[in-house]
Amino acid sequence: MFNDPNRLIDHIRSGFNRQRVIVIGDLMLDRYLWGEVSRISPEAPVPIVRVQRDTAVAGGAANVARNLASLGAQVAVIGMTGDDAAAIELRQQLTAAGIDTTALLTDATRPTTTKTRVISQHQQMLRLDQEMTQPLSAAALAQILSATAAKLADCDAIVLSDYAKGVLNTAICQQVIAQARAAALPVLVDPKGTDFGRYRGATVLTPNRAELAAATGVALGDLDKLLNAAKGLRRELDVTAVLVTLGELGMALCDADGVRRIPARAREVFDVSGAGDTVIAVFTIAHSAGWSAFASAQLANLGGGVVVGHLGTAQLTRPELLAAVLNEINSENQIDQAGGGQINKVCSLNELLPLVQQWRRQGERIVFTNGCFDLLHAGHVSYLEQARQHGQRLIIGLNSDHSVQQLKGESRPIVTEQDRAQVLAALAVVDAVVIFNQPTPLELIVALQPDVLVKGADYRPEQVVGANEIKAWNGQLVLIPLLAGRSSSALIARLSHTETGIE
Repeated sequence: MFNDPNRLIDHIRSGFNRQRVIVIGDLMLDRYLWGEVSRISPEAPVPIVRVQRDTAVAGGAANVARNLASLGAQVAVIGMTGDDAAAIELRQQLTAAGIDTTALLTDATRPTTTKTRVISQHQQMLRLDQEMTQPLSAAALAQILSATAAKLADCDAIVLSDYAKGVLNTAICQQVIAQARAAALPVLVDPKGTDFGRYRGATVLTPNRAELAAATGVALGDLDKLLNAAKGLRRELDVTAVLVTLGELGMALCDADGVRRIPARAREVFDVSGAGDTVIAVFTIAHSAGWSAFASAQLANLGGGVVVGHLGTAQLTRPELLAAVLNEINSENQIDQAGGGQINKVCSLNELLPLVQQWRRQGERIVFTNGCFDLLHAGHVSYLEQARQHGQRLIIGLNSDHSVQQLKGESRPIVTEQDRAQVLAALAVVDAVVIFNQPTPLELIVALQPDVLVKGADYRPEQVVGANEIKAWNGQLVLIPLLAGRSSSALIARLSHTETGIE
């Protein structure tokens, strides 16, 4: 899928070199009332929801900003809120995420846009909107333009997040786009409404299928005509690309190279709320970091596939995106062994957990084993090959150098933890290697909850770390026979004798 997966993984881990992004648009607060339904109201034929908890997250343009910040970008947000409790909560959430809110403006004559969703048993039952969609006053619009101009010098990209709540009228869009083009900055737009002319001259538009149909007048069900219309729209509006999100059909990128389809990658869909915010956030940070439009679209497709698996508006995290990329690379066998791609299997626990979740959603059985693996030999390889036969994914918990010294003395290990990890990762049967610093892997086992825990048959079940814990989630303990006459200790002893002239 990706031409340079190692570079991409490095970019994700580094936060895409901390790209600087301005998000301008309609800010809102997404509130959720979570409860259960057990009866129908005697007053009317409606369910009674017994509310058990109340949560709120940044929505609209604020959710785009949160996604960008979560992926490592330095983000400034420009928009308008009311002078109310929702505005205070929204500002607190953005500030806590490290987002610059100095250009977050207040209009006491308008409420902060708030969407309240009632959820029961993973189903949205009702949505209540508190909003004012009339255009902003001339004074407020002037403030937005002034704030934008002040931040352009410290920016790598601009996102216009339009939810048709009055912030992004034609004048604002055209002036921001003109300022950005003069500064050679890309402008990426999540559009709304039937008139996309207001976005003329932007770099990329990211409409969904319904939005593109409304803007072009083409029937929603005629996908071929709709994508042809996207090509025409690109030329008419002088934009570099139109990225169309197609739900369960994935995406289509319309640019100078034509129309290229990208299949969907979602494993389970719980809620599409905010998925478009994640798509434009991932595309923006990747594209501004130097990735091509097509590679950025592929990455955005993976990111969108992750967040629709969450219930409610959600922000994509770097570990989640990394897990999706690693899963895609592994599934397509794109790791370049000769070029050192095997090192990509070496990850932290935080990076590994989302990957394990994805494997489970695919119905794959997770196998875990652990060891020092100092001086890898045929006995190790045979052991790991047998372990992998008990599932579809094999994770190795590898003792760190400090942990090995505690177990085997100051003279060990012979091979450093990073070299041991890289050698293990080069084995085709191994899917992930995670280094742990404790004397035992118990914390790893509890965190990962593997389906199968494997250890050598030189242990008795009651001696295996994690043997009791794995029963709690109905896992299986497997003891594997070892290849006779092979051990790292014997190799080291033989090497020591050879160096002293004793054979």
